[in-house]
Amino acid sequence: MVLRVFEERKSLGQVAAVQAATAIRDATAKRGRARVVAASAASQFEFLEALTAMPGIDWKRVVLFHLDEYIGLPMSHPASFCNFLQERVIAKTGITEHHLLNGEEDPADVIYRTSQLISMAPIDIAFVGIGENGHLAFNDPPADFEVEEPYIVVNLDEACRHQQVGEGWFKDLAAVPKRAISMSVRQVLKAKEIVAVVPGSRKAQAIKACFDGGISPMAPASILRTHANATIYLDRESASLLSPATLSAFTATA
Repeated sequence: MVLRVFEERKSLGQVAAVQAATAIRDATAKRGRARVVAASAASQFEFLEALTAMPGIDWKRVVLFHLDEYIGLPMSHPASFCNFLQERVIAKTGITEHHLLNGEEDPADVIYRTSQLISMAPIDIAFVGIGENGHLAFNDPPADFEVEEPYIVVNLDEACRHQQVGEGWFKDLAAVPKRAISMSVRQVLKAKEIVAVVPGSRKAQAIKACFDGGISPMAPASILRTHANATIYLDRESASLLSPATLSAFTATA
C-alpha cells in the first residue's frame, strides 16, 4: 500500500486518473478488455471528471461493475449510485457493458446475478472511497472481513447515513435507506489494483483510524494495508491527522 498526499482535490484527482487510465489501457491491450469497479460518492467527483476525459481509452472494451447501492431506492433518485454512474461515467464514455445494482429489484436476485458476472474473471482495477466511519464500500464497522460472497446485504449504521445527509444527497436522516447491497471486503481486495480517492477534512478522522491504528473490522478500510497494489490518494485536509511515522513509512512523493 502507498499513500500519496496532495495539496488539493483537483491535482489529487488528476494524478489518480492518470494511474487509473494507465491500468485500463494496459488491461485492454493485454486481454482485450478491462474489468473495472467504480465507487459513487462526492469524493470521486474530480477523479471521475479527469478519468472520463483521459485520451486513449477504448471505453467500449471496459466492463463496469458497481460497488454498492441502496435497497429500495429508484435508479432515477438523485442519490442513487446507479444514477451517479450513469451521469458521471457511462454517459460521458459510452461504456456499453455495465452491471449496475438495481436497488428496486429483489436484493437476492441482484446479488446472485451480479456475483455470477463478477466472478467470471479478475477485476483489473477498483476505484473506491473511504467513509467518514472508515467504511469500505458500504461495509460499515464492524465490517465482515471473512465473508466470501462477492455481494452482500448490509445494514447501514447511523454515522454512514448521517454522512449521506451531510453531503447533500438526502434532505434528512429519515430519508436515507437503512439497508444496501455492498461489494464484500474480500471481493474488493481481489482486484489486481486499487485506487482509493479520499479528499476532504471530513475524512481526516477515518484516515487516521484506518492507517495510524491497527487493521481492524472497526476501521474497515484499514484492510487496504494488506493489498500489494493499493494506492490511497489524500489531500492535505484528509491527511492532516496522520502521524509523522505513518506518513514517513507509507507516503510516496506526490
